[in-house]
Amino acid sequence: MSSPVTPSLTYRSPPGPLHATLLAGTVPLFLGALLSDIAYYNSYQIQWSNFASWLIAGGLLFCGLALVFALVNLVRAPKKAGRPLVYFLLLLVMFVLGLVNAFEHAKDGWAVMPAGLVLSVVVTLLACVTAWMGLNLRSGGPA
Repeated sequence: MSSPVTPSLTYRSPPGPLHATLLAGTVPLFLGALLSDIAYYNSYQIQWSNFASWLIAGGLLFCGLALVFALVNLVRAPKKAGRPLVYFLLLLVMFVLGLVNAFEHAKDGWAVMPAGLVLSVVVTLLACVTAWMGLNLRSGGPA
């Protein structure tokens, strides 16, 4: 007679619908800002920089609200380490770098380049990684 095999418990705690919407919304907003920065870099039309500034502001709003949800989920989690903590820290870094990017885009004219473009690339990559990790969040199992 074989003994029953019990798999290691992995508790799946995906974000709620509002949290997931806010998290997923950061990707197109920061990606749009990156594309606007690329267009500004190639055309010298200041309106592209203005458009990027507004998209970054929207991305920061979504990211900030998702950060609040992630903090609440981290506080409520039975295990305060592993993926939930890494997810929260990635969101925090994305928010801080997005804020620095917003300050960079507040400069006048061509002073935005090239730092604004580089920050937009970094924040967009962070948004993609954070959204992937946040929408596949697991706690309790191996990280």
